[in-house]
Amino acid sequence: MKTTIDQLISKWNIKAVIFDLDGTMIDNNTYHLAAWRQYLTDLGIQISDEAYRKHINGRTNKDAIEYIYQRKMTNEEAMVYTLEKEAVYRRIYQPFIQPVEGLTPLLEFLEEHKIPMGIATSGIRVNIDFMFEHIPVRKFFSTIINSEHITHGKPHPEIFLTTAEALHIPPEFCLVFEDAAVGVKAAKAAGMNVVALTTTQTAEELSDSDLIINNFSDLIHSENKRLR
Repeated sequence: MKTTIDQLISKWNIKAVIFDLDGTMIDNNTYHLAAWRQYLTDLGIQISDEAYRKHINGRTNKDAIEYIYQRKMTNEEAMVYTLEKEAVYRRIYQPFIQPVEGLTPLLEFLEEHKIPMGIATSGIRVNIDFMFEHIPVRKFFSTIINSEHITHGKPHPEIFLTTAEALHIPPEFCLVFEDAAVGVKAAKAAGMNVVALTTTQTAEELSDSDLIINNFSDLIHSENKRLR
């Protein structure tokens, strides 16, 4: 049975939609991993795909940096390392950046139906601006919350609760799009419905979500994989 975005809005009484950014709006996690590896290779450090998924993907940059260097840091100290690594990421990803399939039609649908939209990302402002420079979707979002605005990273629900508050919509009426298990857990802890994309992790790893899709076109054209 085909499930479309308008059916989800009706079924879950959705009044606002919140998007994660990395791996959700753009399929860039392989480039983040490549950037981490390049950055760490220069330092003589190696990291496995499993460690990346567990300790870096979906986390704040400060959490990731502290994991890499195995010590606590001030925000200022962690940001120095973060900016170095993110410069590598932007250089690697710039020739390949594109939206996840179906993103723009979905945003247009939500705008047409007057559903407010926000971004809740653990990333930093320079990377958000980098995406907007290459993918012109800034106009769709009334609220953008990033790691500067929160104290606790995912799976803590703070980032989604902060975004819902900024959108002036109670959490139970918000729909979240995520690609990482820690993000799914954060959104569920915030009391929100979650649609997970399999751009970064498997359906099994994302099983706490309410719906699993390959990309946004699944909500418009094709059969969804699971609805409960």
